[in-house]
Amino acid sequence: MTDSVIISPQVSWEELKLSKPLSLGVMASGKGSNFIAVADAIAQGKLNAKIQVVIYNKPQAKVKEKAAEFGIPTVFCNHRDYATREEFDQVLVETLKAHQVDWVIMAGWMRVVTPVLINAFPDHIINIHPSLLPSFKGINGVESALNAGVKIAGCTVHLVRPEVDSGPILIQAAVPVLEGDTPETLHQRIQPQEHHILPIAIALAAQRS
Repeated sequence: MTDSVIISPQVSWEELKLSKPLSLGVMASGKGSNFIAVADAIAQGKLNAKIQVVIYNKPQAKVKEKAAEFGIPTVFCNHRDYATREEFDQVLVETLKAHQVDWVIMAGWMRVVTPVLINAFPDHIINIHPSLLPSFKGINGVESALNAGVKIAGCTVHLVRPEVDSGPILIQAAVPVLEGDTPETLHQRIQPQEHHILPIAIALAAQRS
């Protein structure tokens, strides 16, 4: 991290010690870098949790291989096999419940979820988004921030609600926009902050529940 990055709230892992281990289910659609951040925090003894399963919805998603490196089981659920989002989410609920998951972590999950999933895990679904919410909700948050001409961008971890990217904020990291930034260069500086704050947010959410 650089000195120009601001994280709020500022907490230490010592303050975030959990007496009871969390049972996590991770949902990811891509290469799995946020999954790795959570798995590393667990392996390092910072986050008292166990990832029970990783669910991915794209056959080419690299997160499958990353999960295998940690010895974590994976389940492929293809959203294209279902007529509605609700039908798909019901399969997700059944898969997560079968693996005895208490907390659901959307770590780069590129699907809008429905009340079917949200109501099955009330206040126990966490999402990370590459903007300082409530600004720039939805897809292309980094591009939207640049197009708006903001001087500070960043990322947010929040609890999930039916309205996209609207749930209670757990933690944010602010990243300055530099002269000449492109969506790619800005996202490259935001992503390490995502990796930093996501495990912290999980512990924060558990403390508050």
